[in-house]
Amino acid sequence: MEISTDNELLYLEDMKVGDRWMSEWREITADDVADFAALSGDHDPLHTPAADSSPFGEPVAHGLLGLSVLAGLSSQRPRAATLALVGISDWRFEAPIFFGDRVQVSTEIESIDQHGRRAGRVTWVRQLLNQEGRVIQRGRFVSLVATKARARRLSTQEETQRGTLPAR
Repeated sequence: MEISTDNELLYLEDMKVGDRWMSEWREITADDVADFAALSGDHDPLHTPAADSSPFGEPVAHGLLGLSVLAGLSSQRPRAATLALVGISDWRFEAPIFFGDRVQVSTEIESIDQHGRRAGRVTWVRQLLNQEGRVIQRGRFVSLVATKARARRLSTQEETQRGTLPAR
């Protein structure tokens, strides 16, 4: 269960249950929260500087902003040959994200199941951690990951379409 920081593209054959990664860090700013509010339409007062009377005593980021940042950070470590995200399960929002918090994602492969001949279903256990190591969010992502054979097949099809390989 060695933690890898490699950023090479991983295919299904490169993965095994128990593989783990840590993402880069990202700071959650007041501008991030304002931008997310504008995009999502969620203008709850909990997410504004006037939230000092909230249950948290200060403004907090949207939980779904945290989930979105987690998805982005975990797409780089590991950098998998992902075909599709097919599910999120058992998601828990454990603690608030405060403006200025730095977050990082811990990812571990829980299971791998073949899905046809050229892909597999990978279940990832993911945790969003703050700068103190506290788990803020946790749950499972399930994605389809390509095999090397599928990648070679797609590459050959693209080259044929561009005219760099003769059609079969």
